[in-house]
Amino acid sequence: MHKKIGYLSFGHWQPIPGSQTRTARDALVQSIELAVAAEELGIDGAFYRVHHFARQLASPFPLLAAIAARTSRIEMGTGVIDMRYENPLYMAEEAAATDLISDGRLQLGVSRGSPETALNGSEAFGYVPEEGQTDADDARARTEVFRAAIAGAGVARANPQMTGTTGALAIQPQSPGLTDRIWWGAGTRATGVWTAEQGMNLMSSTLLTEDTGVPFDELQAEQIQLYRSAWAEAGWDREPRVSVSRSILPIVSDLDREYFGAMAQGERQDQVGHLDGGLARFGKSYVGEPDAIAEELARDAAVQDADTLLVTVPNQLGVGYNAHLLETIAKHIAPAAGWR
Repeated sequence: MHKKIGYLSFGHWQPIPGSQTRTARDALVQSIELAVAAEELGIDGAFYRVHHFARQLASPFPLLAAIAARTSRIEMGTGVIDMRYENPLYMAEEAAATDLISDGRLQLGVSRGSPETALNGSEAFGYVPEEGQTDADDARARTEVFRAAIAGAGVARANPQMTGTTGALAIQPQSPGLTDRIWWGAGTRATGVWTAEQGMNLMSSTLLTEDTGVPFDELQAEQIQLYRSAWAEAGWDREPRVSVSRSILPIVSDLDREYFGAMAQGERQDQVGHLDGGLARFGKSYVGEPDAIAEELARDAAVQDADTLLVTVPNQLGVGYNAHLLETIAKHIAPAAGWR
């Protein structure tokens, strides 16, 4: 299977010792610069986490549009947008405009989101689930409206005095093909099946909010297999895409060793903890010499099953260091994982 290699940035900024990303402007400008550098290295995708009320990237579309304008080949996207915070029609306009600027390179990961700094933060934005709805229900309902809008559904009654018709109007602009490039961030096997039934691509992270006692990569591979089976059963007429994320930190220089040498010496294994009121399994980090990491990834069942691998990057170490990290992965690790 031909595999795409991208990176996922959390977009942190903090004025602390060692940080090369001290302000919000630093985080935004460096995100653009890293995408440009990654494209030059042949990396396939630049993806960004979206968080609110935190010193992280929050409003993705200005950033993604800026990256689109500065690049010509690389995909740009999110992993993920918390739909509880979104006006789905305004988001549909922003997404279509950004996709048109990029000439069809936008890949949007959306979901219910993750635990956050703010308590009921989406309610501060004015969005409160309807009575009897959970946060997950609300996110899925907003996603349904968003997807219908980008597919060209009529969502507002026409003013006959202005249009001469009483029909329904679609949002503008429209960007053909965008509907096939929406991904759902699924944290369980059941959600993976639901994602397939909806006809969305699958985005699976470095954690799953369930645990069966098997290693993380095997649990995630089971999620992917269930997703693909449900996709085939649904009868969709295109091949879906599946991404997984991994923390990969190769050591090839003294600076790499200074940053991550201690992690390479320690025992790295899955972790099981409590998240959102239930057990969650977190995947291990891949740290060490490139050849050793390549061998580990070759044994990672989920990495082998996915068509897209997103590498989480330590963005606060700056553009230069992260470009070096991505170059090492592209040259010495990715080919062994099935890239190119």
